[in-house]
Amino acid sequence: MADQQFDRAAELIGLSRELRDLLTTSYREVQVRIPVRMDDGALRVFVGYRVQHNQARGPMKGGIRYHPDVDLDEVRGLAALMTWKTALVDLPFGGAKGGVTCDPKTLSAAELERLTRGFTAMIDRLIGPFEDIPAPDVNTNAQVMAWLMDEYSRRHGHTPAVVTGKPLELEGLPGRDAATGRGCVDIIRAAAKDMGIPWPGATAVIQGFGNVGHWAAQLLAAEGAKVIAVSDSRSGYLNRDGLDITKLIQHRKRVGSFEGLTGVERISNEELLALPCDLLIPAAIEGVIHEGNADRVRARVIVEAANGPVTLEADELLAGRNVPVLPDILVNAGGVTASYFEWVQNLQRQSWEEERVNQELERILAKSYRKVWAAAQARRVSLRTAAYCVAIDKVVTATKLRGLG
Repeated sequence: MADQQFDRAAELIGLSRELRDLLTTSYREVQVRIPVRMDDGALRVFVGYRVQHNQARGPMKGGIRYHPDVDLDEVRGLAALMTWKTALVDLPFGGAKGGVTCDPKTLSAAELERLTRGFTAMIDRLIGPFEDIPAPDVNTNAQVMAWLMDEYSRRHGHTPAVVTGKPLELEGLPGRDAATGRGCVDIIRAAAKDMGIPWPGATAVIQGFGNVGHWAAQLLAAEGAKVIAVSDSRSGYLNRDGLDITKLIQHRKRVGSFEGLTGVERISNEELLALPCDLLIPAAIEGVIHEGNADRVRARVIVEAANGPVTLEADELLAGRNVPVLPDILVNAGGVTASYFEWVQNLQRQSWEEERVNQELERILAKSYRKVWAAAQARRVSLRTAAYCVAIDKVVTATKLRGLG
């Protein structure tokens, strides 16, 4: 998907074959074996990956995910996505991504720590504040980043800028946890008028209630939007009059899931994706809107809070029905933007206030949206293709200036 989206934009801007080959080839790809002593004394070997895609615009940046489906192709595609995402919002980074093939739900905290430290030791020579800066992703969090920073610092001295998404107590950034969800709302706010979406009274459906989904729901409700349905990996939950998001979050914290939640109608995830609404926000995993269900989507706008939730085939079907898609490389760029703030804060030995973080985040994302909207109108293309055109052009310029193209 990443390559095909790149090719579509590259053709539009007339990119040479040499530059296409250069920009679609990863700078470095590493696969490692991580031996971990489990709590029961058994030794298991996990497979980990780190792909560094491009460094023309600065040190590489990208999350680390723990998931059973992690493989080299997925990490490779996500690393490329980070290159375009950081360029689109004009951050001085290139793209990278990492992951370990595992099911973290089956691992104890001690096993997760040993896994993280083992993975860090394996990629230690490849990362650093001016080389490659990891961050949280699917199934990783501030605690995992704290272990990573500590393991790296054991070898290099105290180095908080080696990783972002750290706990506040370890020089993390206020508001970083909410930044991806907040950025999603910032983009919706900026785009509402262009999309003909009532704001702040829009109706929203959120598929996936992890870090991004739950913050997006909370912030949308706080601004007056009506969140009528949410889902987790098990099921969807609907209240057409609007969900009480505070009650919903408190219930999930207390119980660990949405099971037993009152005042809602339980529906399947497929039914949730087909609900009529102003905003459909897929915030879980890739490929949830595809050729088999795109014709049933009844949202006015799709907001890609996850990476790659709409397939290429679905993109075409939705375009034929005039359903615009706010693309992932723009919508979920709040996380890496806040990571940039944290990195700057760490390097300069400063401490930012959350108000400053949120103001700077909105400013950067609103500016980036306006560039994408203008490019889409000028070229008469989708917002996704326009976003790729803007991003690729920036990377191409940097590449040529460095004498590489």
